[in-house]
Amino acid sequence: MFGAIEAGGTKFVVAVGHINGPDEPPRIIDRAVIPTREPEETLADVLDFFRRQSEKRQEALAALGVASFGPLDLDPESPTYGAITTTPKLAWRGFPLKKRLEAALSVPVAIDTDVAGAALAEATYGAATGERDVVYFTVGTGVGVGVLSGGRIVHGIGHPEFGHLRVRRLPGDDFPGICPYHGDCLEGLASGPAIRARTGRSAEALSPDDPAWAAVADALAEAVAAVVLLLAPAKVILGGGVMKQRHLFPRIREGVRAKLGGYVAYPALMPGPKGLDDYIVPPGLGDDAGLIGAFELARRALAR
Repeated sequence: MFGAIEAGGTKFVVAVGHINGPDEPPRIIDRAVIPTREPEETLADVLDFFRRQSEKRQEALAALGVASFGPLDLDPESPTYGAITTTPKLAWRGFPLKKRLEAALSVPVAIDTDVAGAALAEATYGAATGERDVVYFTVGTGVGVGVLSGGRIVHGIGHPEFGHLRVRRLPGDDFPGICPYHGDCLEGLASGPAIRARTGRSAEALSPDDPAWAAVADALAEAVAAVVLLLAPAKVILGGGVMKQRHLFPRIREGVRAKLGGYVAYPALMPGPKGLDDYIVPPGLGDDAGLIGAFELARRALAR
């Protein structure tokens, strides 16, 4: 029995399940949603879930995977490996999430960002199944990017923070952005809170023909075009709450095509089906991508 946690800024989704092998998605036995509060209070509920599951099923956890909000310290040589770092959620800054879970449950714990987990899940079981070079954007409360290269999650001195890249602005757009660190970075322009600050309404409440979408789609197209030029992935997946507005996909695809200007002539970047329509896509696993990615992290942790 494996455990999985998708740790978000507003909620922790926790689950247990069985995994028969790398070619079959996890079979989720049970799950629960725990509101994100202070670290100790939240962690107590998380641990209680896993302990009750083991008692109920008379089966110990084999390993636990965590796909978490960040930023995270993901340097295995660091004394604070697996801790949350400069999150805007001040109470969670410096919280040693990986170490606390390992100490309490006595199982291998693998941790990565929520968006890296989603990228891993989509490449293993979802919209990018079989692909080894995948970029996953989540566009919601923030903007995060997970990168798989050669089938491995990309890390360097840390994990990618592409959501805070400054992108070229749509001409005439004077919205200052809302990022407390960078103002008009990608997250400051295209996240859910940015859309609300720009329009006074949530993304879900905006009409598809609202003029605000032009700037949002353009910022996201700039980011995707940059990823294509920098990494040349086999698939780009756009998930998160904002991307549930499906009218954004054709706008972003057309924006990417225009911004590349015909320079990158891969068949996948041509208009239409078997081209951009199949290259820039929504997640195949929907809202479960992060949780399933956490299960895959757990499976790999046990295999190691």
